[in-house]
Amino acid sequence: MATLLQVHPTTPQARILRGVADCLRTGGVIVYPTDSCYALGCAIGAKEAMERIQQIRQTGKRHFFTVVCRDLSEIARFARVDNWQYRLLRAFTPGPYTFVLRATRELPRRLLDERRRTVGIRIPDHPVVRELLREHDAALMSTTLLLPGDHAPLTEARDIEARIGHAVDLVLDGGSCGFEPSTIVDLSGDQPVLLRAGRGDPRPFQ
Repeated sequence: MATLLQVHPTTPQARILRGVADCLRTGGVIVYPTDSCYALGCAIGAKEAMERIQQIRQTGKRHFFTVVCRDLSEIARFARVDNWQYRLLRAFTPGPYTFVLRATRELPRRLLDERRRTVGIRIPDHPVVRELLREHDAALMSTTLLLPGDHAPLTEARDIEARIGHAVDLVLDGGSCGFEPSTIVDLSGDQPVLLRAGRGDPRPFQ
């Protein structure tokens, strides 16, 4: 059964987040809050953890995972960014957006849309995940916590523990996040294309 850890939503306790980072480093699957809704996450190199997340979500092998980064400088490891794309990223991150970009050759294939050679990138604006990324000292592989048959993500940590506590290692309770996933914008072409309207204001990309 998962460990449920309560953390202050605006000034998260470093001691707790160090334990969460240790869980990630040992291949754990966590539930954590973001600025859109709760998400499932694991370390970038944790193949078995990724497969566990796919089982929880009941998705296929080609499920679209997102790379959650600390800042703009970290994106360069995973995605190719031209000047116009960088200006948009700088304007709308951190925030509740996922941006689809052309992947670098360093990106692990399991994170890649192999047909289009793209990857989804997020830089969330939430104190808990910002501090967790700092403690972990690396990006996360992540997906929205939307369970099979549900029409909206779960938003209360105890409900999450009751539903999937048997399938994850840790639930990080940072309070209610809301029900809307991130807004997804495709920046892999010559101009932005809105793929999904969510928590982030979609109007600049319409």
